[in-house]
Amino acid sequence: MQDQKHEELEGTLGRLYGYAFSLCGDRDRAKDLVQDCAAKALAARSVPGVRSAYRAWLFKILRNTFIDRNRSLGVRANWLRTEPLATDPGEYWLTDERLINVITFKMELSRLPHGHREIIGLIDIAGLSYAEASQALDVPVGTVMSRISRARAALIRAIGAGNVRVLPTALGRGP
Repeated sequence: MQDQKHEELEGTLGRLYGYAFSLCGDRDRAKDLVQDCAAKALAARSVPGVRSAYRAWLFKILRNTFIDRNRSLGVRANWLRTEPLATDPGEYWLTDERLINVITFKMELSRLPHGHREIIGLIDIAGLSYAEASQALDVPVGTVMSRISRARAALIRAIGAGNVRVLPTALGRGP
């Protein structure tokens, strides 16, 4: 059973990192958050037995670790931040359209309020289901659905003037 949890944890590390980065916007801090999350998960005496519950539990540990760190440092800037997240200046010299789209996405995501970044980080970046995000945030599934809808709409509006084009849906129109 313990080996299965180790494998599940290892398989989730990339998604945990994506979520951590969406919360703090710094690669090193995100790595530290994931490392702390993994250490807490491995040291836990009682862990959820169901795979989806275990994944949601891991994201909850990461989120709580992020909140605790900011609280202990007296940091509120991440909750109210208005400046964009730092981007890698080396990315700009490439003119690949995909890279420009990624940079635009990162910049506009970083300008969103924390709540929007958090829900997009859990669902669209980390790939959690609505139910798993609901467990990680301790809110009803309906709340998750309305939050992700508002967050995605805000992100699309923010990107609208940028270089990323919204792709049409199967019905031939945008989202």
